[in-house]
Amino acid sequence: MHIYANPKRFLTLAKWLMPLTLWSGLALAGGAVFWGLIMAPAEALQGESVRILFIHVPSAWLAMGGWAGIAISSAMLLIWKHPLAAIAARAIAAPGLVFCAICLATGSIWGRPTWGTWWEWDGRLTSMLVLLFLYAGYIALSQATARSGGSDKIAAIFGLIGAINIPIINRSVVWWNSLHQPPSITAGKSAMTAEYFIPLLVAVIGFSLLFSAVVLMRMRTLIAEQQVEARLRRRALDDEPAVQPSSRMETA
Repeated sequence: MHIYANPKRFLTLAKWLMPLTLWSGLALAGGAVFWGLIMAPAEALQGESVRILFIHVPSAWLAMGGWAGIAISSAMLLIWKHPLAAIAARAIAAPGLVFCAICLATGSIWGRPTWGTWWEWDGRLTSMLVLLFLYAGYIALSQATARSGGSDKIAAIFGLIGAINIPIINRSVVWWNSLHQPPSITAGKSAMTAEYFIPLLVAVIGFSLLFSAVVLMRMRTLIAEQQVEARLRRRALDDEPAVQPSSRMETA
């Protein structure tokens, strides 16, 4: 990992990796969503509303995975002082916020015909809403420290503390009585039939690749902004007039 601590090396890697993840992600996600929305059969109990899982589940996965990425980047900044760690965390935050909002919106739409309500304050929904607020808080904090020239360590500590919410989201349907269904996919087994499981797996991989492409784009943009700011600061210093030492006139 440290071999890519140099921004030049990272930009060289991102130059060919970004289009690869973008186009492969679009192909996989688009194909899986088309299959799920058009080709997959209606579910016996939930009917046509089950099709929303091909967007809802990848969004939930990436909302939680995005914050896990922020926590890992924060740890790398605090422990190893990795120069790109803060940039990676900032780049992850915005798409993580978007996918978290999509997860909540699609879950609400799915819950209306299934539960008879748009919203319920149960463990899974509430903890996911908390994650949305955590994303918004992290973005505001990191932008404020970047503008003021403050330390990135403040946002990194926030990123690590916020990671406590991830296992709470994951285990909420087990720990508390919830309207949300229990996990359909667990280690080594799945309660889904192949006609749902396979396109869902492809959708998760495709959306994950798209997420990676967006993060790489944002990292390149943030690095470019930092380089421009550094050049402007150096130019401002070069343009400052030299201060001449004052000379005293001696009188005889």
